[in-house]
Amino acid sequence: MANKTMEMKSKIKEEVSKRAEIVDSAIKELLPLKEPEGLYKATRHLFKAGGKRLRPVMSMIVCEAIGQDYRKIIPAIVAIETIHNFTLIHDDIMDRDETRRGVKTVHTLWGEPTAILAGDTLFSEAFYIMTFCNVDSESLIKGMRLLADVCVKICEGQYMDMSFEERDMVSEEEYIEMVKKKTSVLIAASCSLPAILFGEKEEVVSALWDFGVLSGIGFQIHDDVLDLVGKEKTGKDWGSDIVEGKKTLIAIKAYEKGCIPEIFGKGKASKDEIERAVRMLEENGAIAYASQKAMEFVNRGKERLNILPPSPAKDLLISIADYLVTREY
Repeated sequence: MANKTMEMKSKIKEEVSKRAEIVDSAIKELLPLKEPEGLYKATRHLFKAGGKRLRPVMSMIVCEAIGQDYRKIIPAIVAIETIHNFTLIHDDIMDRDETRRGVKTVHTLWGEPTAILAGDTLFSEAFYIMTFCNVDSESLIKGMRLLADVCVKICEGQYMDMSFEERDMVSEEEYIEMVKKKTSVLIAASCSLPAILFGEKEEVVSALWDFGVLSGIGFQIHDDVLDLVGKEKTGKDWGSDIVEGKKTLIAIKAYEKGCIPEIFGKGKASKDEIERAVRMLEENGAIAYASQKAMEFVNRGKERLNILPPSPAKDLLISIADYLVTREY
């Protein structure tokens, strides 16, 4: 069984990697370095640092699953990743994170004013390059409207996340709504945008959106788990969520059990203190609860793919959804 799982993960990584290479080539073509050099080096920093490119890759696979040529909408596929990087730059400023993808964050290297401008530039570039999709104008307008609405929801989700820090605790329902807006709507856009641009029926668009939303919620819950158990593998500051007092599902469950670690929300902690806090959250079942919830959301999402005909691309989407809640970094 272990060997089979390893083989499956290896196959997924191979399929994702070969499509990610196409995305990277398109990024270089559509988002070249320009003047002023300092600004554009900042905007391209996280692109160069790597990343799995899961969102644009999922868009490409959806194109395959609905029998369409991704090359016609490659600008929209790159726009998805561009929006993602814009949010990362601004998130890192607000969260005061110093590392991302194993490198220093944009604001750490270039300062906050330039980092804000870099994020704003990426946001604008995303909509500019999207206009070059080879689809009919009505579908393009629908797609741009969706992506604009998604950007608004991301901002709402980020605000909710920040406002939670001022409260002793939030409910599980509030957390899920925040995660849906902050994280999963962009994954939902990645999955449904190709169907919109190619003029697919509304029920197909809706099913792909739901698949993305539910898988995205599972993805973020698992990401919260990795913040505690992934250590240096994630390329982010280990244990930052608990030190910063983030109201994750893990923290919510621990609060319900009356077992919140002492370092929760303290702003800083030693490696030993973080290790003790993680052990506490493992022993009280909070981490296991979050992992189970992540699986439940992804399984619900996969059911929505029943609307698609059988194909290797559909199977790959299902496998990627599973990977989102089993990855180690």
